[in-house]
Amino acid sequence: MSSSDRTQTIEDGKEEAIFRSATMSLVQLYLPTEISRELIYDIGKLNLVQFRDLNSKVSDFQRAFVNELRKLDNVERQFIFFKEELDKKSISLSKYPYESELSQVAPQSDIDELVDNGQILEDRVTELVDSLFSLYSKKKDLKQNFLTTQSVDEFFKLNTGNLPIEVAETADHNTSFITGTISRDKVQVLQQILWRVLRGNLYYYTEEFTEPIYDPKLEDNICESLDCDLYDVDTTAVGRATQLAHVSSNLDDLSTVLEQSELALNSELIAISKDLSKWWEIIAREKALYKTMNRCDYDGSRKTLIAEGWIPTDEIETLDATIKAGSQNLPTIVNILETTKTPPTFHRNNKFTAAFQNICDAYGVASYREVNPGLPTIITFPFMFAIMFGDLGHGIILSLAASTLVFNEKKIGAMKRDEIFDMAFSGRYILLFMGLFSIYTGFLYNDLFSKSMTLFKSGWVWPEDFEIGDTLKASASGIYPIGLDPAWHGTENALLFTNSYKMKLSILMGYIHMSYSYVFSLVNYIHFNSMIDVVGNFIPGLLFMQGIFGYLSLCIVYKWSVDWFAIEQQPPGLLNTLISMFLSPGTVAEPLYAGQSTVQVFLLLLALICVPWLLLVKPLYFKRKFDQEAKYHALQDEEVSTGDVGEHSEETADHGDDDDDEEAHEFGDIMIHQVIHTIEFCLNCVSHTASYLRLWALSLAHAQLSTVLWTMTIGNAFGATGVSGVIMTVLLFGMWFILTVVILVIMEGTSAMLHSLRLHWVESMSKFFVGGGHPYEPFGFVGLLDEYI
Repeated sequence: MSSSDRTQTIEDGKEEAIFRSATMSLVQLYLPTEISRELIYDIGKLNLVQFRDLNSKVSDFQRAFVNELRKLDNVERQFIFFKEELDKKSISLSKYPYESELSQVAPQSDIDELVDNGQILEDRVTELVDSLFSLYSKKKDLKQNFLTTQSVDEFFKLNTGNLPIEVAETADHNTSFITGTISRDKVQVLQQILWRVLRGNLYYYTEEFTEPIYDPKLEDNICESLDCDLYDVDTTAVGRATQLAHVSSNLDDLSTVLEQSELALNSELIAISKDLSKWWEIIAREKALYKTMNRCDYDGSRKTLIAEGWIPTDEIETLDATIKAGSQNLPTIVNILETTKTPPTFHRNNKFTAAFQNICDAYGVASYREVNPGLPTIITFPFMFAIMFGDLGHGIILSLAASTLVFNEKKIGAMKRDEIFDMAFSGRYILLFMGLFSIYTGFLYNDLFSKSMTLFKSGWVWPEDFEIGDTLKASASGIYPIGLDPAWHGTENALLFTNSYKMKLSILMGYIHMSYSYVFSLVNYIHFNSMIDVVGNFIPGLLFMQGIFGYLSLCIVYKWSVDWFAIEQQPPGLLNTLISMFLSPGTVAEPLYAGQSTVQVFLLLLALICVPWLLLVKPLYFKRKFDQEAKYHALQDEEVSTGDVGEHSEETADHGDDDDDEEAHEFGDIMIHQVIHTIEFCLNCVSHTASYLRLWALSLAHAQLSTVLWTMTIGNAFGATGVSGVIMTVLLFGMWFILTVVILVIMEGTSAMLHSLRLHWVESMSKFFVGGGHPYEPFGFVGLLDEYI
């Protein structure tokens, strides 16, 4: 896109707003008070206006609609309570398309009815819940009482069953004990405390219930301190039988009452679940509506609501038409204001581009109308990932998983998702592109689960006549059409070759990535008509970068293009060439081409010139500009001179001193900023270029880990035969596949994705990204209940 006001448009006539943010306008709305609620609701359905807070100096508790919001907050609290009770009973909310019923703002009478009904329903549900809680507590108490009595009775029958009846009855009457229930995790604590307090003078029954101990009063206090439930069990067998019958009868009666109460509560909750979503949406919209109206102002007579907000310029007609349609023939005004305030940043995204945009916005929101880094990220992010993750098989697995999310996005989008799965679903198109690009780079690397593919005729020929023990050396017979020749697979120097190949390739990719990113800064400078930045920043920076790292990249490509074997020369080491270029200018130990020393000396001098160029040109330009402005103001002061020369001279002198201070302050800021920029740019050119070596390192690590995993698992199964060979193959294949998905696809993929993210945030975006913008957040009704439902 050029620097002029021309903008690309899409089919509906709206500004594209993806290469750079949409043009925004500040509008002022005058809405009649009697229909302001309805008009703001219609504006909210458009989801286009970001309202400014005209009452920023007014406390939230002193705004016009604080009472309405308090009432709605209470209703929302009641709905949250209903939702919690529904979740406890595993009753789902009924969801149906009721958007047509919300096409117009709900009448105030309906809101009041919802408020009243909410209170009635809350009282009814609370009463039923409390009743159930009380009944369940009684049931628990009766059940524990029954089990405790039963356990005591069985204990005495077991221990006195062989005694004469007279002796057994005497034992019953003379026995003193306490019984109760306690949580299992506190049984040992209770036993230890009782043993120490009673000094061992107790009998402790080692099952669920405690048995007779020495001091009942002391024991009661100890047991109650550990949340024990104690029960009074009769000491005679006849009494216990009567007690068991009484408790059992009470349990049966209580269970009947409890069943009826449970049924009543479920019926009430089911009835609520059918309309709760709709009620909640109405209340949530009403609450959002009043919050927005609290940001607006009134005229002196409170007859007109005054609102201000940002809107895309190409949507003003839509806003105007919507307001006129709902004005009910009452006067409404839509003004476009001239302002120096910075508009919010708005990029038009769809479900495909939104995830890539979120990657960039996580680092920082672009400033208004600067180049949007989200657009090139659509290609560069998955491609940088694929360079590190390049394996055709792993790319296919990742693509299939992402395709499942893409093809079932409507079904999955309606599901309740946890945080991690929602993150993967939101980035499904990123994952799909990452997988597709990995298939491409895996094809170039000729790597399929660490195995090579012979798709074309190899460019190397192995000797046919050789003896055992001879060192085999292949001879060149042609050029492999595309990608890595499979003849390298399994050779002794394969790692050495791929090391050199991928290392140089990562330098080239870094050079290309940083260069085109740096060109975006030129696009920004031209768009904002900042020619001093073009001359003082872009040109010297470009010459510095291309003179050193562009030259290095050119040498890499040139070295690849020369047949060193044919000319019978040893190819020079480029790292030593670059080092000697700075440490020994004019000296070339291993020449790459003719006239190399002259070219390198010229490029080194050019890079040295660019440093003071970067450092001084822009500050000196502004210094001269400030001096001219100071002279202009001084001439104006002389022309406006009054008859009181002394007074005017004093004022002029004071004014001149202020101008000097302001000028010195502005020039000092610019100079400091430029010094920091120059140092940072020169150092970053070195460090950022080296940072792209992570492409080489992670690619090699991924390939080697894939080879090791294959060798240690499924590779051991191919030598076995028979039934044992089949079983071993199946088991080892399962182990290999699971480890491949978990380690190589998920863990290694996450690592490569984070490294690609860093290359975009630091190495790429630092070349042009200004940031500091604030996002466009229009008032609307989308996703109001996502937090709750």
